Amino acid sequence: MSELQDNVAKRRTFAIISHPDAGKTTLTEKLLLYGGAIHLAGSVKSRKSNKHAVSDWMEIEKQRGISVTSSVLQFDYAGCRVNILDTPGHQDFSEDTYRTLIAADSAVMLIDAAKGVEPQTKKLFWVCHKRKLPIFTFVNKLDRYGRSPMDLMDEIEKVLGINAYPINWPIGIDGHYIGVYDRLKNQVELFSSDNTHGSKMLKSTTGSLDDPHIREAIGEDNFKTLKDDIELLDMAGDEFDLEKVDAGELTPMFFGSAMTNFGVRSFLEKFLELAPTPQPRKTKEGEIVTPTDEDFSAFIFKIQANMNPAHRDRVSFMRICSGVFEKGMSVYHMQGQKTVKLSQPQQFMAQERTIVETAYPGDIIGVFDPGIFSIGDTVCSEKHKFFFPDFPVFPPEIFARVQPKDSLKRKQFEKGIAQLSQEGAIQVFKQKNIGMESFVVGVVGVLQLEVLEYRLLHEYGAQLLMNQLGYSVARWVYSDNPEAISNIKGLDNGMLVYDQQDLPVILVNNEWSLNWILERNPGIRFLTVPQEAKSI
Repeated sequence: MSELQDNVAKRRTFAIISHPDAGKTTLTEKLLLYGGAIHLAGSVKSRKSNKHAVSDWMEIEKQRGISVTSSVLQFDYAGCRVNILDTPGHQDFSEDTYRTLIAADSAVMLIDAAKGVEPQTKKLFWVCHKRKLPIFTFVNKLDRYGRSPMDLMDEIEKVLGINAYPINWPIGIDGHYIGVYDRLKNQVELFSSDNTHGSKMLKSTTGSLDDPHIREAIGEDNFKTLKDDIELLDMAGDEFDLEKVDAGELTPMFFGSAMTNFGVRSFLEKFLELAPTPQPRKTKEGEIVTPTDEDFSAFIFKIQANMNPAHRDRVSFMRICSGVFEKGMSVYHMQGQKTVKLSQPQQFMAQERTIVETAYPGDIIGVFDPGIFSIGDTVCSEKHKFFFPDFPVFPPEIFARVQPKDSLKRKQFEKGIAQLSQEGAIQVFKQKNIGMESFVVGVVGVLQLEVLEYRLLHEYGAQLLMNQLGYSVARWVYSDNPEAISNIKGLDNGMLVYDQQDLPVILVNNEWSLNWILERNPGIRFLTVPQEAKSI
């Protein structure tokens, strides 16, 4: 096996998806704790402590206790190099999550034991399912009262339409589980009670169900319930089939509590055993790029300005798809049609950075970007040029007119708007013949406007005047006759604006208003996304 093949086989790159408050950032922290990347876990919501989640580096995230941007975290465990893509759970930031899922080879779906399958979980599940991404389910918050494991398994299968195979099964009664039974190993793991509130690794004892000491520790009632449950699962449930897992047709299911560390280590170990290594990628031209191809290739899936406010830097995150990355190497930037040197390559533990000498397919690296890259860009070797497919484009649903409160801060305002649009945090539109004193910004969720206002003030020193507009529908406009676009009929209660590629877009109040316009302009096409871009 070559060095490249060996390193590809060690990589596991996955995203964690969930509804807000299911415990995603907490689980991420605990995986880092067990991976040896951190030595003490701090709770996001802890009021007694000044600690914040390791993966939440942006100041607004620390203040609000939510994740508003994806972060990239890396550690080694059991011979594997693990790349975790921690995504925002809040639906207002789903664009960032969707883009991040394109960089992942599998996903961990987190379910709250009390709430089951929630709306945002469904939405994100379908994005993964559409891409045939292997999905692993972790039922969280077993330290609290919740629904029965059988009910949760049934709901996953019925609501999401995917078969579930519980790898482990909780031992105990609702809210007082004492361990898990591993169905593949036929082994029990019982957890010690501790008072560290999950800040340290949880001690456990493993053994066979036939061991009288284990049986005594479990207790007769719990033992009988466990035996009945296992019998029922074995009779009525699916067989475990790794091929179906890889095809996204069967989800391995785990039970635990990220807060108390219950079941976290056994989940991590089994996940790394079952999860896929870096997968081949299809190009726009129809080629298949395999990770073990010698020629280097990667794509940009995220851009983040001001990760270090002191340096006002801009970092582009790329997912390596093939070949070996070496510090200081030059690559061909397909969209820019020129050779560029990838400078200051870094890997991340939240805002902690390490300079990268070498990286392999599956790895995520951040490179210093003077403003040449955009989301979805392809970089590759000059010998073998191609494009990876375009990223999905999302029609915004909330619009606001923004301008600087202080005209002396205009330069800072414009720089902030430009950089945040390049990150994909907002879409920017302008009106013709109105002057440049204001922009129209479009977002998917209203919380994005709050983040825009916060970041412009704290990162660029520009205070905003913001006026939310009454539009909720955007359509890109196409016609062979430019005059027809300038004179669209029925746009009395709408607005004609232009995106950053100078493509015309109409903004209207609702679908009814849109239908009114469609009827009156038969020669014009109205699309939900720019032409040739793909809708999610």
